Amino acid sequence: MITIVMGVSGSGKTTVGKLLAQSLTWDFSDADDFHPSANIEKMSLGIPLEDADRLPWLLQLQAAIDRWLLENKNVVLACSALKTSYREMLCRDQQRMKIVYLKCSFHLLATRLKSRENHYMKADLLLSQLDTLEEPEDAIIIDASQPLEVIVRQIRNHLMCG
Repeated sequence: MITIVMGVSGSGKTTVGKLLAQSLTWDFSDADDFHPSANIEKMSLGIPLEDADRLPWLLQLQAAIDRWLLENKNVVLACSALKTSYREMLCRDQQRMKIVYLKCSFHLLATRLKSRENHYMKADLLLSQLDTLEEPEDAIIIDASQPLEVIVRQIRNHLMCG
């Protein structure tokens, strides 16, 4: 099974994803690691990505997901997956894939991003991500303002019951 933990920057995708993978003894992967250097450079300069920038990244992710499915791997993937079209590109096996949406307030997101060090995604790009975000209707929706252990437990409960 592949579980995509999604949301805008600052929602806790990587932290929650790593903890979830560890609790399930699954592999963890971060979609940020699949970005071409040109995308990272743009974001570092505070320039929002456009769909054309994201396409090579999405194709790399799609190839990795296809490989994991073929190998029957259990993977938690932290990935922004902001638009419905992106999620449709990535989630082509509804039986073996689940999406978890970490939802939280603008204030909490901005606070988290301001406290980040050594990360290319800066707080000023948050508005562009929120403008791009199309909230999923077919996902496990989790309040990301809760304590991490509560979030992980809720996701595990949904995965085991669904």
